[in-house]
Amino acid sequence: MTPRRRAADFGSHIRGLRPFGRGAPAYRILLWPNRSLTRTGATVFLGFASVLLLVPLFPFLGTGALWALAPFPLGVLALTAGLIERNFMDGRLVEKLEVWPELIVVERTNPRSPSQVWSARPCWTSVQLRDNGPVENYLTLRGNGREIELGAFLSPHERITLFEELQRVLARVNTGNLVSRG
Repeated sequence: MTPRRRAADFGSHIRGLRPFGRGAPAYRILLWPNRSLTRTGATVFLGFASVLLLVPLFPFLGTGALWALAPFPLGVLALTAGLIERNFMDGRLVEKLEVWPELIVVERTNPRSPSQVWSARPCWTSVQLRDNGPVENYLTLRGNGREIELGAFLSPHERITLFEELQRVLARVNTGNLVSRG
């Protein structure tokens, strides 16, 4: 399995960091978390859940007990819908990595906070894959005096694949063997 990617043009610049007016980067990748539940699936799930949670209330229709019991399943449905919506919001996380011969840029678009941008020179950048970290096969980029994590939301196998691919790309850029990939 390879890291999830989208072949797309990311625009003409990244916050003014585009190097020296050059053309397309030698390498670019767009990473995002896996989304296994679609909006339609969430609607279907909430529909089934509402039926299952409200069926036990049918014997109490027309009684005062209905008003005492109804807030509990309705609260569960409201909480579930809110958590599903938060999950969709968290799914808008995107990490964009672009590599030029003289610049590597990572832009992380966070769903509820400002975007973060990191840049360094490829010749001074190293990619590391560690067993100790917040996730299995913790992938980091080190350069320009900082170390950043990359693809923490990817599966361990996807991080290994991305690590190997980034090692090849940095080696190719640093030796001058540029092949444009998008």
